[in-house]
Amino acid sequence: MKINRAGKQIEAETVRASISFPAGDYVELERLAATKKVSLAWVVRRATEEYLAKQRHELSPDKSSG
Repeated sequence: MKINRAGKQIEAETVRASISFPAGDYVELERLAATKKVSLAWVVRRATEEYLAKQRHELSPDKSSG
């Protein structure tokens, strides 16, 4: 949780990004979003969260070998 200048708690800030996809991938993402009744942005954010979590896990030092 972050605190804004007025001292109020706010959700983490977001950043708007423009991303290009291969046309076929974009069509699949749109279809998936429509099927799940969510936005394409939600699908991309969710996929990004899962990818980053996996990368953190794979890149973290193996504590069991210490």
